[in-house]
Amino acid sequence: MRLAPLDWIVIVGSTLLCYIPALFYGRRAGRSTAEFFVSGRAVPWWLAGISMVATTFSSDTPNLVTDIVRRNGVAGNWVWWAFTLTGVATVFFFARLWRRSGVMTDLEFYEVRYSGKAAGVVRGFRSVYLGLFFNCMIMATVNLAACKIAALLFGLNRFETLLIVGLLNLFFAAFSGLWGVLVIDMIQFFVMMTAVVSVAYFAVRHVGGLPAMITAVSAKAGPGGLNYLSMLPDFKNHWDIALAVFIMPLAVQWWSVWYPGAEPGGGSYIAQRMLASKSEKDSLGAVLFFNLAHYVLRPWPWILVALCSLVVFPNLADIQAAFPGLDPTLLGHDIAYPAMFKFMPIGFFGLIIGGLIAANSSTVLTHLNWGASYLVHDFYRRFLRRDATEKHYVLVGRMATIFLFFASSALVFVLETAKDSFDIILQVGAGTGLLYLARWFWWRVNAWCEVVAMVSSFLVSIGLLVLRRAGTVVPTHYALMITVAVTTVCWVATAFLGPRTDKKTLLDFYKKVRPFGPGWKAVRAEAGPAAGGGRGTHESIPLALVGWSTGCAVIWSALFLVGNILYGRWNYAAILGVVFVACGLVLIRVVNRLWTSKAETAAAAAGEGKES
Repeated sequence: MRLAPLDWIVIVGSTLLCYIPALFYGRRAGRSTAEFFVSGRAVPWWLAGISMVATTFSSDTPNLVTDIVRRNGVAGNWVWWAFTLTGVATVFFFARLWRRSGVMTDLEFYEVRYSGKAAGVVRGFRSVYLGLFFNCMIMATVNLAACKIAALLFGLNRFETLLIVGLLNLFFAAFSGLWGVLVIDMIQFFVMMTAVVSVAYFAVRHVGGLPAMITAVSAKAGPGGLNYLSMLPDFKNHWDIALAVFIMPLAVQWWSVWYPGAEPGGGSYIAQRMLASKSEKDSLGAVLFFNLAHYVLRPWPWILVALCSLVVFPNLADIQAAFPGLDPTLLGHDIAYPAMFKFMPIGFFGLIIGGLIAANSSTVLTHLNWGASYLVHDFYRRFLRRDATEKHYVLVGRMATIFLFFASSALVFVLETAKDSFDIILQVGAGTGLLYLARWFWWRVNAWCEVVAMVSSFLVSIGLLVLRRAGTVVPTHYALMITVAVTTVCWVATAFLGPRTDKKTLLDFYKKVRPFGPGWKAVRAEAGPAAGGGRGTHESIPLALVGWSTGCAVIWSALFLVGNILYGRWNYAAILGVVFVACGLVLIRVVNRLWTSKAETAAAAAGEGKES
């Protein structure tokens, strides 16, 4: 594909629009690690929320959704739609707790919540494991998508693509810190959304409009008669797909798997934004906005393009024929999304390229800053050098950023598809999710539970890999269940049989964070009324459950309301509209109830103390 002068103007203009504002934050980011990694804890909810959405909107996300739709239909997206349960749970159960903890990274939490050498071991190990290895896997996946798009559109090889997009990301991540990342994310979000909506519009227009596209896709049954348009899996004829993409994600995956952006209990860069928020209210508002935008605003433009690609490029051979110069090693269903750019007019083609640059940058910038925060604050500062100046740690943070960029770029040459890396990430993180939920609500969870969970999950994953190499392939959903079962049994046994967290650490944690629920009854009784918190109306499990259930209902009803309007199914759309409004009113009431007056909060705490 060739770019016209107007396309180049749009690309350069959108890129400058995104990056120039970040130049003003370099001096501020260099003041301290608190400014560089958590923006001085002064971020408003709307900026933190938009940044979360922009970060999860990477250059590989449309490719991944296209891959899913072309393989398993629209219903295949339940593999990530199920994480709505995780995200909304973070809103009502964990966002305020994270903000109260006052830590700089979610890994620092280990030495606030636990005691003994095991707490330091877990913090140090996960700082390297997540900050380096896991983080590099995510960035490599994002950059792999960029390489595929650049290869398809311009014939660039992987090295050339990484050089072009990488240097820009590297400079701003190392220079401007989290403040710069947040501002870049905010502008990039609007550029990206404009771009993907434009792609969807021209893709649908190319195939003759929405009615023509729906008719053509309806007539094109997938393997075994798969209905590509259905938003729910076929439980009768495709039980295997239904089990893998719907039942398992909703029943097991959402609470059992640690995945960046949808961590049980919150974590990674989501926790970083919550910790950077200027108040508990801003922390909750940011995560709520993120989930609404993440699951409602973004999916359908990608899905429409994926469905149109089934009409234009039914098979992979059709893509190869349309782009004969494409490297065969990059050919996959995920590449069908950039293949549809072929039908973008002049100017809009430049807009989508600018949007993809923004999508790539928004994710990579965040992961560079987030990963560096782990390596510096939770490893270097904690274990190697504890007495240096803030400027020294900021310098080390910038050096760590550069190192992460080159390490993740090297990994790009190993991966093949976005779906492959998605499956790897889910498998490696399987089984640990329930622990990350329970540690907030049960005092018995200790640092050794974390160690045992990580080791057992890793060993089971290695065992399954050995079986695969030996010729015995365990389906992904069964492998997930095995890993979850073994890991959960191991860490729960450790909670009862292993060393306990010392009493002082538990009391200090309770007084600072004020976790609620019956799991802290013994600690609450010992802490006494002066500890605050408790089971007041502003923090009760029943109220949080109402907020959680109605929040999920609002998101899913809105998601499928949009889908049924696009399909022209007005009866279903009307029913979903009623559900959306009814649940939305309840949700608003719950959120307002959470912010009780100071007097009511104090009264609730005093009443709790008397009861204890």
